[in-house]
Amino acid sequence: MKTIYTLSAIPLALLLWTGCKNKDDKSAAAAAPPATPVNVTEAQRLNSVYYDQYQGTVTALSSVELRAQVTGYITGIFFKEGEVVPKGKLLYEIDRRNYEAAYQQAKASLASSEANLVRAKKDADRYSFLLKQDAVARQTYDQAVATLATAQAQVASSKAGVSTALTNLSYSRIVAPFTGRIGISQVRLGAQVTPGTTLLNTISSENPIGVDIVINEQSVDRFYDLQKHTTDSTFRLKLSTGSMYNQKGRIYAIDRGVNSLTGSVKVRVQFPNPQDSLRDGMSGVLNVLNDQSGERVQIPYKAVTEQMGEYFVFLQADTVAKQQKIILGPRIGENVVVMDGVKEGQKVITEGFQRLRDGGKITIGMPPAQGAQGGAGAPAGGAQGGGAAGGGKAEEKKK
Repeated sequence: MKTIYTLSAIPLALLLWTGCKNKDDKSAAAAAPPATPVNVTEAQRLNSVYYDQYQGTVTALSSVELRAQVTGYITGIFFKEGEVVPKGKLLYEIDRRNYEAAYQQAKASLASSEANLVRAKKDADRYSFLLKQDAVARQTYDQAVATLATAQAQVASSKAGVSTALTNLSYSRIVAPFTGRIGISQVRLGAQVTPGTTLLNTISSENPIGVDIVINEQSVDRFYDLQKHTTDSTFRLKLSTGSMYNQKGRIYAIDRGVNSLTGSVKVRVQFPNPQDSLRDGMSGVLNVLNDQSGERVQIPYKAVTEQMGEYFVFLQADTVAKQQKIILGPRIGENVVVMDGVKEGQKVITEGFQRLRDGGKITIGMPPAQGAQGGAGAPAGGAQGGGAAGGGKAEEKKK
C-alpha cells in the first residue's frame, strides 16, 4: 500500500513542474520589449561647396576729408551735393584777394632781390679785377664779395616767399583729389573757415570698392594663401536685402598686425562696382570659400540628436540600433555634412529613434502616422564641429 502512493506522486510532480516552466516562459516573453519600427536612409557622399560667413562693412578704398588749409570766407561752391566729381574739378573757393596780393608782393620782392644780386655781382667782378692790378684795397674787395653773398641769399629767400605765396593762393581753391562721390557740404557761402579745423566735405571713391571683415589670428595664414590664389567663387557678397552681389572679389589688403586686445585682424576684399550698387558704410555678409569643400558624407539633419553639446545618430546594424557619436559640418538644405562618425553607405535611422536606446531591437517600416513625427529629435541649433569661424553655409550638387 505504501509503494502505490509513492508511484502516484511522481506524475503529479512532473505536471506541476511543467506548468511552472510554461508560466515562467510566458512572463519572460511578456517582459521582453518589442522591436521598434523605424525608417532608415543611406548616407551619401556628395560634392559640396562650403562658405564661411563673415559680417562685412562696405568701405571706400580711397576716402578724403576736405579741409581748408588757409583762412578766409567761402566765396564759391562749384558742385552738386552727392554727385560724382572727376579728379581736378574745382569744388570750393576761399576769398583769394589777400593771397593774390601776397603772391604779387612776393614776386616783386624777388625781382628786387635779383636786381640787387646783379649789381652785387658786377661790383664783386670789378673789385676782383682791380685787386689783381693792386688798384684797390683788399678790404674793399672783401666787402664786395660779402655783399654778393648777401644778395644771393636774399634771392633765395624771395624765391621761397614766392613759392609760399603761390601755395597759399592755390589752397584758396579746393579741387577733387580723385574721381569719386562727394557728400553733403558742411559749409555754405560766406562761412569762415580755419586751416586744418573746418571740415568742408568728404569725397570717396566708388569703383572699385572694398568690404572689410574681421578674422581671428588663426585664420591669417589661410587668408594670405587666398590672397595669392583666388578663384571667381572664392568670395561672394550677400547684401542686406538678401540678394547676392553679382561681382567677383579678391583680397585687397590684410592689416599689418593682430589687434592685441581682440586677437583679430582686419581684411579688406575688393569688388568691382560699375553700377554704384555698393555704397560706403553699407553692411553685408561676405561668404568665403572653405578649404574643406569637396566630397563629403551627408545625412538628413532630422536624424541628428544632441546630448550635452555633442551630436549622435542611430545606425542600423541588422535588427539592432547602434548609437554613434558624430562631428557635424554645415547644413545643406535638409541635409547636414558629417565630418566624422558616419561612412558612405551606412544606414541612418531617420524616424522612430526617439524611443530607441543603444542596442535596442528595431524593425524597418513605420506606420504613416508615426513616420510623420520622425524629426522631433533633431537639435534646434546649427551644426557644430565641422563649420568654420563665422558660421558655415554650403551649396551642393550630386556627383
